[in-house]
Amino acid sequence: MEDLVGKKIAVLLSGGVDSSVVVYELVRQGLKPDCFYIRIGQEPTETEDWDCSAEEDIEMATAIASRYKLNLEIIDCHKEYWDEVTTYTMDKVKNGFTPNPDVMCNKLIKFGAFDKKKGFEYDIIATGHYAQTEIDDEGRKWLCTSPDPVKDQTDFLCQIEPWQLRKAVFPIGGMMKETIRAIAEREHLVNAKRKDSQGICFLGKINYNDYVRRFLGENPGDVIELETGRCLGQHRGLWFHTIGQRKGLGFGEGPWFAIKKDIEKNILFVSKGYNPSTAYKDEFLIHDLHLLTPEAFPKDEKGVISLPKNISVKIRHTPVFTEAEITPVSLTTYKIKVEKPIHGVAPGQFCTIYDTSHHRCFGSAEITL
Repeated sequence: MEDLVGKKIAVLLSGGVDSSVVVYELVRQGLKPDCFYIRIGQEPTETEDWDCSAEEDIEMATAIASRYKLNLEIIDCHKEYWDEVTTYTMDKVKNGFTPNPDVMCNKLIKFGAFDKKKGFEYDIIATGHYAQTEIDDEGRKWLCTSPDPVKDQTDFLCQIEPWQLRKAVFPIGGMMKETIRAIAEREHLVNAKRKDSQGICFLGKINYNDYVRRFLGENPGDVIELETGRCLGQHRGLWFHTIGQRKGLGFGEGPWFAIKKDIEKNILFVSKGYNPSTAYKDEFLIHDLHLLTPEAFPKDEKGVISLPKNISVKIRHTPVFTEAEITPVSLTTYKIKVEKPIHGVAPGQFCTIYDTSHHRCFGSAEITL
């Protein structure tokens, strides 16, 4: 981790064990960061029937900050979340895409709205993400993967801006999850045994489909078997289904896999069998390439960004990398050809791009078909 002595540090303290160990690690080094809890919960009119863990999170964060005699401030980014991340998510799913709200939350809220409200006062923003950074011989900062492949979160950070990366530090990013738990238990941190949060960053126990239904309602349409054209029944809205989905389709004679969507006709096409070939792709297009360290990739005489031909990619949060080749199609579009076909490639997903050693994360782009 880079030298932080003499720098003004803000820690984003969530109430979970990971960010709590971040505080411990910084204090152990003789540093005195300020702590911030970002509140992004539900709309005020919805709190009565939407379970929210914010109060428990704040209680945990307060206990950690108090233990180390650090300042804790609650920053309300509620409006920014609903105006930016929720709008992005609903616009995408309504148009048949597969968005990733957590990716945009990191970019727009944790390293975005927070910076506008308070982070601009600090040299460093420290978080509990499982990721690392490194500075190369030319002084360029890179986002790098965690040694814990299951917990690695570089794919959730793949859209942050270069200036955000330059301020970011991940003090536990080089540790394994079991090490984090061991430190928390050894130091008797109040949340040492608290379970990790699952799903979208703020939803807690709220079901994702309920979240979508609250904004978009239902829009029934036909479910058609891709190979035969046979109508199997009705879906309640294309936005409740993702390409590659197997669970939750609710039809007999299965298993069934969601293969593609016809947005204009409101049809969901499915295919039968175990991992049908129709559920896989060996190449796809990406657009709007976003680079985390853009100065490392100069443009050619036509304005095309010069990336290494051989790369590795992820299209969802998984410990598995897929070897691939990337080829420019236009100034804004690239073709990804993967070594092994990938299951469930869907428009709107982020394709995160890495080097062939799965170490440096170059950036990401949105999949388009």
